[in-house]
Amino acid sequence: MSVSNSFKGHSRDIERKIIDWYRHLHRHPELSFREIETSRWIAERLEEMGIDDVRVGCGDFSSGVVAEIGKEGPTVALRADMDALPVVEDTGLSFESENVGVMHACGHDAHMAILLGAAEILSSRARELPGRVRLVFQPSEEASVPRSGADAMVDSGVLDGVDGIFGLHVWQPLDSGILGWSDGPLMGSSDFWKVSIEGKGGHGAMPHQTADPTVAAGAFLMALQTIASRQTDPLDSVVVSVGNLRAGEAFNVIPDMVTIEGTARTLSREIRDELPGRIETLVVNTARAFGCGARLEYLKNLPPVINDGKMARRISDVASGLFGEDRVRKIRPTMASEDFSFYLEKVPGAFVFLGMGGEGGADWPHHHPKFRVNESVLVDGASLLSSVAWDFLDNRD
Repeated sequence: MSVSNSFKGHSRDIERKIIDWYRHLHRHPELSFREIETSRWIAERLEEMGIDDVRVGCGDFSSGVVAEIGKEGPTVALRADMDALPVVEDTGLSFESENVGVMHACGHDAHMAILLGAAEILSSRARELPGRVRLVFQPSEEASVPRSGADAMVDSGVLDGVDGIFGLHVWQPLDSGILGWSDGPLMGSSDFWKVSIEGKGGHGAMPHQTADPTVAAGAFLMALQTIASRQTDPLDSVVVSVGNLRAGEAFNVIPDMVTIEGTARTLSREIRDELPGRIETLVVNTARAFGCGARLEYLKNLPPVINDGKMARRISDVASGLFGEDRVRKIRPTMASEDFSFYLEKVPGAFVFLGMGGEGGADWPHHHPKFRVNESVLVDGASLLSSVAWDFLDNRD
């Protein structure tokens, strides 16, 4: 029997345990960088498996868990995120959140349970491991401003000595049991921008005596979309969206200032570097045309998730062996973001989607109060992560 098939069988044997772990974690969600009890609970489960090297905390933060299995040699990291969202749950599940106003509405509870499952499988064969597996339970993937958990983990040295890293995300838009992968960009960057357009306010009945920033703002909003439609190669992907616009307080008063906030996203590191300059040029020159001034604030938040081609093909091949080629699909990227990108900027790795939607799967989208995980895919995630870790260590070339 191959190692992967052995791991697949082992994951089936512990499926009930993996589901119970998931349900406990779902019942006890914690927000970003506050995953104190979650970290303690995970550390206890790892120690029960006989894993000696378990560390709690991430740099200056008290949440996060890092553990190691195996011996000296090549090292592969497996990552799961831990934090929940400020969402009031409305699923009706018997294991609904007991922390009112906080909910695992994205699937991080599933990711932790999957990685615990992989840890149990790998720890049972720790003496045979052809190297070392580093288990990374990362805090704060959701609240990436002012800092993401992955960025903090990297700074704390979690990738020291690591030769490769893998991670997955349960994914409602993909049919249950399908493994979605890409050998390049998989998810977009996520940056924050804010423009302030300053004019000269006055009476709404006498606009000729003002420099109206609302008119300048309207022109800027229209011009903003030319970044995607006229300034970017049509074969490249860029999204520049507005999420917040604030102007005056009274219907008959032209305000002194308009502020606009939004997000900018792309699949290209190079285009990402160009976006602040493009937005600033548009807003400054558009505002000037209407007798106004403008300034831009731009915060680079999350880089795009760009898989290493070789590592992505490795996890795709492992998944094909486990589940069959018909369940493994190369997919188009999404402009949603993920801070796994910080790891991929440092070491070769791959991030994949484990489908859990479609017929018989999860009905509601991520971050929705009714979001729920299809528990049948948890066992697949555990067998995949444990198998790809072994394959990476055992087949170095």
